Amino acid sequence: DTRMIEMRREKRWPADISMEILSLYKQGNEKVENIHQPIDITDISNAGIGFKSKAELPLDYYFNASITLAQGEVLKCVAHIIRRTRPKEDEYQYGCEIVGNSSILEYIINDYAASLRKR
Repeated sequence: DTRMIEMRREKRWPADISMEILSLYKQGNEKVENIHQPIDITDISNAGIGFKSKAELPLDYYFNASITLAQGEVLKCVAHIIRRTRPKEDEYQYGCEIVGNSSILEYIINDYAASLRKR
């Protein structure tokens, strides 16, 4: 299914990727360690990622993400948690912006989107 999820700054593409958040940090050296929280990434774009988790994570914190895409490329980035909703009783949906976006990141996401279109 390659339809756009919604219009934002960038097209968001559906994703089904699992990863784990190990720690969170905030500017000013505030840190939350040993989180080890599994998350499921639901969509991805050049500007951000959407994910769901059973944990209530704090807003305005950052985490280091290492996302393995379908073609095996690994996307390493910093994600800033900017939005949280609770669509289900036992689950939260989050929106993150990707900080320090680079042209290589854009290339990887565009390549990923192209692979989705071919399915």
